[in-house]
Amino acid sequence: MDPIQTVIMNNRFSAVVEEASVTLYRTAHTTFVKLVQDFQCALATPQGEVFAYPKHSGVNAFIGLSVSGGLAGIGLENLHPGDCIITNDPFSTDGMVTHIMDVSMVRPVFREGKLIALAWSFVHASDIGGAVPGSISPSFTEVFQEGLRVRPTKLYKRGELDEAIRNIFTDNSRISEELWGDFQAMISSLTSMDLRLNQLCDRYGTEKVCDGMESSLALAEKKAREVIRKIPNGKYPFSDYVEGMGEGDLIHLNAEMQVSDESIVFDFSGTDPQVAAAFNYVTGRRAHPYTLQAFVYYLLSKEPEAPRNGGLLRALNIIAPRGTVINAQFPAAGGSRVTTSTRVYDVILGCLNAALPSGVSAAGPGMSGIIVVSAKDPNGEGNRVSVINPLCGGGGGRAGSDGTDGVDSRSGYLRTVPAEMIEIETVMRVRRYGLVTDSQAPGRWHSGAAIALELENTGPEAVMTVRGMNRFYFQSWGVRGGECGHLGSVVLNPNTDVERNIGKIDVLKLQRNDVVRLTTPTGGGFGDAFQRDPALVARDVRWGLISPRNARTHYGVEVDDKGTLNLDVTEKLRSGRTERSDLFTMGVSRERYDKIWPRSVRAALAMKLLEQPSTQRQALRLAVTRRMNDEGKPVRLEDLDLLISEELGIINRT
Repeated sequence: MDPIQTVIMNNRFSAVVEEASVTLYRTAHTTFVKLVQDFQCALATPQGEVFAYPKHSGVNAFIGLSVSGGLAGIGLENLHPGDCIITNDPFSTDGMVTHIMDVSMVRPVFREGKLIALAWSFVHASDIGGAVPGSISPSFTEVFQEGLRVRPTKLYKRGELDEAIRNIFTDNSRISEELWGDFQAMISSLTSMDLRLNQLCDRYGTEKVCDGMESSLALAEKKAREVIRKIPNGKYPFSDYVEGMGEGDLIHLNAEMQVSDESIVFDFSGTDPQVAAAFNYVTGRRAHPYTLQAFVYYLLSKEPEAPRNGGLLRALNIIAPRGTVINAQFPAAGGSRVTTSTRVYDVILGCLNAALPSGVSAAGPGMSGIIVVSAKDPNGEGNRVSVINPLCGGGGGRAGSDGTDGVDSRSGYLRTVPAEMIEIETVMRVRRYGLVTDSQAPGRWHSGAAIALELENTGPEAVMTVRGMNRFYFQSWGVRGGECGHLGSVVLNPNTDVERNIGKIDVLKLQRNDVVRLTTPTGGGFGDAFQRDPALVARDVRWGLISPRNARTHYGVEVDDKGTLNLDVTEKLRSGRTERSDLFTMGVSRERYDKIWPRSVRAALAMKLLEQPSTQRQALRLAVTRRMNDEGKPVRLEDLDLLISEELGIINRT
């Protein structure tokens, strides 16, 4: 297909999925879908490769997702017009679903009896059953605790609803009517895509439409390879840590970006085995957009007009060993998998910063905290499960621009729930929601500011869960002399005699008038802060984002309380100072840990743990790492076999 026709068909496909996305958005029932916008839809080829994906609403994390896993156990030959497959199982779909709260549907699109496409949609179900309201607790150890899990099965057969399948979902949810309302919104979006794609066939002919699908994919692949060719060939390793549930529980994420001309392999060997907590997810055997989200965003930042489809991933390959935290096996819990994927995003940014002479971005805040509250419905009888808000924190400073206040590039598609809506739908009163002064990580391009959210329970009692909380111990790293970000915190009943710093929230029970203050972490800074334009520092003081004291200490800028700049004193403060240019600034805690556990040694430990029985891997990891952390001496590669053997013996004896 010629270039002009390719662009025309790609624009037509984009219009189809954009309309369907808006349809889902405007007809959904739950707050998390209709306000936060944790949903999406797309069109894929019969082989499952997405050729059209929206960009104006909904989640961006699954651009290029393979939806073939949604047909697992069914087969293309058993599809008929009017069928609709439903599933929320990560394991049987090989990662099409990334945790069981993301209920997905796949509808075959037929033209004159021939299967020409697959329409896909998902919503994050605010409650799918399980042990806690909202279905997610970071401390869950098995998927069974998280609620209902259903392999791909037909919700509709030739246009007829299978009420038994519907009832399996609604009977197991605390919010059955709202859940079914979201399902109907998905069905509407799927129907819309089916209708519009057939209308395109009416106009252009079926053959031309099918050719357009492949041409759009090929165009995206071409654009991606053009970007990759500009990255220097080589191997670029980086690693980071997810902070687990217990003290000293640090989960290693390791990657090496291997660039060869116009293709890249991301090798995650050396990443820790899956954990007995809800931080796991399934990547499967393909290049998965949820794992490669940072790189997909990089491609689109360089080629913003490239089609958003699976062609972007054709030049990318993943090595993600089965049984690791990013490619987990049954029955791993995964409700809080956003915690791990957020850190994977940072790891790939680290690889890019090492590869590109000008750098890309400092680490983001490393947190995407989703607050869920269960309490008596203030507008009716019984309990209500409500999503309060997503909390991310200030984005990392970037090459040439500051980070965004209060939100990260990775999770920027998640919207804020208005305070008025929170107070109408729940027993929670919003006492504060604002940016935090002096929370930006200093740099020539500083990070965005942190958010502080204070919530008061006005009902008799409430239960709060928060998934995705992290960066309470290791700071987000800075780049090219930029400073590290600020850590997160959670305080119960602040500024009272019973104030208590409670750290990350798992399941928090609130009594009447209890107040919880959540302060997000922030990303790192980019570039030496003493190279920042003094006028920008003075502006931030006027805006209340930086105090005059921090302007002087971190930026070498003299400015009064009103933001008036003193250039003479500023010049003296900055004179004679050597510019900071370290590629990464990791922070004191991380540097101390890295002295004990160099990246190569920590990666080797992870690979040796995968050789052990799956039931013993976590206990071994914790025993070995805690023992050596207590000793405080650097660990050598040759020490690992003996350490594992000794700790395994202790575990087996107990």
